[in-house]
Amino acid sequence: MSERSALRSRLEALTREVVKFGAVGGAGVVVNFVVFNLVRHLTEVPVVRASIIATVVATGTNYLGYRYFTYRDRDNQGRTKELTLFLLFSAVGLVIENGLLYIATYGFHWDTPLQNNVFKFLGIGLATLFRFWSYRTWVFRTLPAREAIETAESFLADGADEPHRAPHARRPASRK
Repeated sequence: MSERSALRSRLEALTREVVKFGAVGGAGVVVNFVVFNLVRHLTEVPVVRASIIATVVATGTNYLGYRYFTYRDRDNQGRTKELTLFLLFSAVGLVIENGLLYIATYGFHWDTPLQNNVFKFLGIGLATLFRFWSYRTWVFRTLPAREAIETAESFLADGADEPHRAPHARRPASRK
């Protein structure tokens, strides 16, 4: 397998993963903002607590999306460990997301509904970067056997294409 082909294959797989992660995350952002604004406007719950409630609800819906859509082909043997790690890294994401909102609201007194939503959005963005890295690295791990199969399939596919790319490499050796 050529290095270029291997790199292209990895980039295509990463692109598919990012798109799926983004689709689930996008749905989670919608859930997060809907719950946040409903709690914020229909109750007397303070802004950061309302945001934490919304983040927890979105985290629950996101887990289902990541497990059964984005990472459905990943190792699912240790669900207890997976869920524990997911909740641990989600909690760190919750602190990142809501920490920024807390600093904006109570540190700088930026507390209008628009400012709350802007800083919540920025916090979600920062937390998403962390979550993407941690979920793909620690929570939804790739199966080693699956990687071996994909590598072998890619190698075989490249071998079939090779005669078209380098016809001079197939010339029979001259006999003297």
